[in-house]
Amino acid sequence: MIRIRQGKVTEIVERKRGVTEIRVAIPIEGENQGENQGENQGENQGEIARAINYDFMTGPVQIGDSVSLNTTAVHKKLGSGGQHFVMANFSVKTKDIDEIGHIMKLRYTPMQVKCFSVEEELNPARPKIEDFKSMKKTPVIVGTLHSMLAPAAAGVKAASRGRLRVAYVMTDGAALPLQMSKTVAELIDKGLIDATVSVGHAFGGDFEAVNIYTGLIAAKQAARADVIIVTMGPGIVGTGTKYGFTGIEQGEIINAVNILEGRAIAIPRISFVDPRERHTGLSHHSITVLSKIAITPCVVPIPVMDPIKEDYVNKQLLKAGISFDHEVITEDGSSALRFLIEKDIVVTTMGRTMSQDREFFLAAGAAGVLATRYVVF
Repeated sequence: MIRIRQGKVTEIVERKRGVTEIRVAIPIEGENQGENQGENQGENQGEIARAINYDFMTGPVQIGDSVSLNTTAVHKKLGSGGQHFVMANFSVKTKDIDEIGHIMKLRYTPMQVKCFSVEEELNPARPKIEDFKSMKKTPVIVGTLHSMLAPAAAGVKAASRGRLRVAYVMTDGAALPLQMSKTVAELIDKGLIDATVSVGHAFGGDFEAVNIYTGLIAAKQAARADVIIVTMGPGIVGTGTKYGFTGIEQGEIINAVNILEGRAIAIPRISFVDPRERHTGLSHHSITVLSKIAITPCVVPIPVMDPIKEDYVNKQLLKAGISFDHEVITEDGSSALRFLIEKDIVVTTMGRTMSQDREFFLAAGAAGVLATRYVVF
């Protein structure tokens, strides 16, 4: 069930790339919650809360607008989707759409959206999808967390001195609208990402694709990427169980890359400051993916780090059999972190900065640096 409440827009915090951050006044429970709540907002200010409005879905929003809100995540005190979301704007009476495109994402939900997918006959990219034969060992960096995207892209740009073209493929393992990511917007603005592809039920990229296979093909053929980076959007679902996390998709994506004859590079999740034991050193997420799910080989870059930490991770790799099934390579990822600092790009993971969780970001940066070695012109 969705927890629905009504509110009135009191402030426009920021407008950017089709997303408006707002503050809304939500009446105190039991007050102004009747049938005409959409018309009666403002009589009681009540709680002031943050909310997100997707302009391309529910129309533009203005101060004073009466809106319907999905308040479920905030009510449950969840990190994923931890703000209210506008479901409808009562002040927007009608909203027409263009006729081009027939593929629906978020299918059979009240918020299903029409996308112009690269597979559609009228899409200019369709011939390139149909003509595809092989990725010809194009390097594809596959991560598990959205926070791996920036250092991986920085590694590519730093090592190639900005010469290589990077495409970001966003899966539907977490946030579905690409516009939700402030990181992507900043990386595009500062030249670290050259094109975006949204696959599955994720949407909002420069190119839309039905699945990871055509998404990778679109990144190679239509976006003309030299290096492809694949991660989910902001947010991840984890349960503390062996297989119960959305990042497990990394293994299936590695398999897809190999099926399409690309070169898969898996970013290992490494941390020595995460308070959870299962994420110490090489995370149990990476161990599960690389030992059980990725049934085809990939390259696993391990960053240059303190010898004691490096030894700890290498023992984990050996114990899990990962060192035998995949190619483990030590790579220096520090240039990626310096590049992010030079570009004034601030990144965090689980609330921790680069200085606080250095090995995590070094691993993603090392993947980006390593990928440049595999580019064939």
